[in-house]
Amino acid sequence: MDDTFNKLIEIVDTLMSENGCPWDKVQTRETLKPYLVEETYETLEALDGNNPDQIKEELGDLLYQILFHAKISEKKNEFNITDVIQSISDKMVHRHPHVFKEENLETPEEVVTQWEEIKSKEKGKADRKSVLDGIPSHLPGLMRAQKLQKKAAKQGFDWDQISQVFDKLDEEVAEFKEAVLSGNETDMASEMGDILFVLVNIAKFKNIDAEEALRATNNKFIKRFHHIESEVAKRGKTLKDTPLEELEQYWQEAKRDRPHAP
Repeated sequence: MDDTFNKLIEIVDTLMSENGCPWDKVQTRETLKPYLVEETYETLEALDGNNPDQIKEELGDLLYQILFHAKISEKKNEFNITDVIQSISDKMVHRHPHVFKEENLETPEEVVTQWEEIKSKEKGKADRKSVLDGIPSHLPGLMRAQKLQKKAAKQGFDWDQISQVFDKLDEEVAEFKEAVLSGNETDMASEMGDILFVLVNIAKFKNIDAEEALRATNNKFIKRFHHIESEVAKRGKTLKDTPLEELEQYWQEAKRDRPHAP
């Protein structure tokens, strides 16, 4: 294992050396950001597909991005990959005293509570002015909304019953309708954001990951739309030339054949 990992580090070192790859040598933290995001999402897609070979490949691509960033920092005399590994090792031991010390926690909920308490006291986090500080601004919108709401809920800022959230959703939908009728595009965008934010709260109430739920629905839509395309092609037609009623028929077929397909 160590030899395999060291070989990968040597590959990164070679590619970023003076005589290495012209592309690799000029990369910076900024230029690599899109690739890190892309590899992360490709890894998530592989996990959704539950294909071990694809998961293995995508995890490798993601690991390479981490090594790439570590090498850039090493060249700046900041830290290297060994420091990264030591840092996360120390953090995991520190945040799991119930495992590595003589403490005892019985439930996952107790572990999460302790984790947050320890995290809030760590260097750099204790000085935060708001409980919402530390939630990355680059997170996907639904994921960030859910994290913001969970943080606020832990401080008591939340509804007691899900029925209250449904009432709020009705209120926001009504406000969106008013904005549509007024034709004010700025208000429409704002009210749509409010609707999505409330929907995320509903998901939180039922312990549903809003981002995962939407990704699954996106994949379901793709599968069903592929069925529509296939049926239209069998008949020698195009989507634009096919009446909506017929397209809806194929959609319903896809729903019937694979109602919960991802």
